[in-house]
Amino acid sequence: MSKVAIVLGTSSGIGQAVASSLLARGFLVYGGSRGESPIDHDNFVDVELDLTQKTLIENFIQEVQNDTEVVDVLVNAAGICEMNSFEDSTDLDLRMHLETNVIGYFNFLKKFEQLIISDETHIFNVYSISAKSYYPNTISYTTSEFAKKAMLGVIEKEWNQYGIRFSNFFVGAVDTPLWEDYSQMDTDKMLSIGEFIYMFNSILDAPKNIKFPDITFLNKDGFID
Repeated sequence: MSKVAIVLGTSSGIGQAVASSLLARGFLVYGGSRGESPIDHDNFVDVELDLTQKTLIENFIQEVQNDTEVVDVLVNAAGICEMNSFEDSTDLDLRMHLETNVIGYFNFLKKFEQLIISDETHIFNVYSISAKSYYPNTISYTTSEFAKKAMLGVIEKEWNQYGIRFSNFFVGAVDTPLWEDYSQMDTDKMLSIGEFIYMFNSILDAPKNIKFPDITFLNKDGFID
C-alpha cells in the first residue's frame, strides 16, 4: 500500500509544491485548502478545508478515514499572512490570524490524533522566521506564529507517548504567489520553491531514529535577527 500524507494549504505555494513532491514519491495525498488545488493526479484527493470551520475539519478527516485508518505524514503549510503595522491593524485582523493559524490548527489536530501511527507518523509544521524574531509591519502574523509555536510545543510534549516526530521549519521568505500583493519585496533574496522542497525531502528521507525538532533556513542573502 502507498504511504498516506495530509498536506494543508495545497491551493498554491509551499503546500502545492509539497503535495506534488509527495505524489512523485508514490504517496497517496489528501490536500486541504479553501480554494481548489490545481494538482491533477490519480493519487491526489482534493478536499475543501477552511480551518476556521469545524464542520469542514470533520468532513476532511472523515474523507481520509473513508480510505485509511492511519496517516504517515502531516504537513501544515496552511495559514494567512497579512502585513500591516500596529497602527493600521485592527483587533479583527489579529482575530483572523489567530482563528486560522492557531485555533483552526488546534481543532484540526484534535481530530487528527486518531490517525497517528505510533513510532511512525511524522508531522511537519511550517513557520515563518517571524516565529523566532520580531519584524515591523507583521503584528498580527507574528503574534499568531508565536502563539502557534507555543501551542505545538505543548502538544509535542503530550504526544511523546506516541513516539512520533515533529519537524518544525522556521523559514525565511519563499518566492510564492503570496508576494504578488507586496511588489516592494525583493524576491531575489527569497528561497525558491525548489530550495524549500530540497530541505523538506532531506528531512523526510532521514533515518527514522534521527529527530530534527527545529530547523531554520533562508536565502543566504536574506536576514534574521
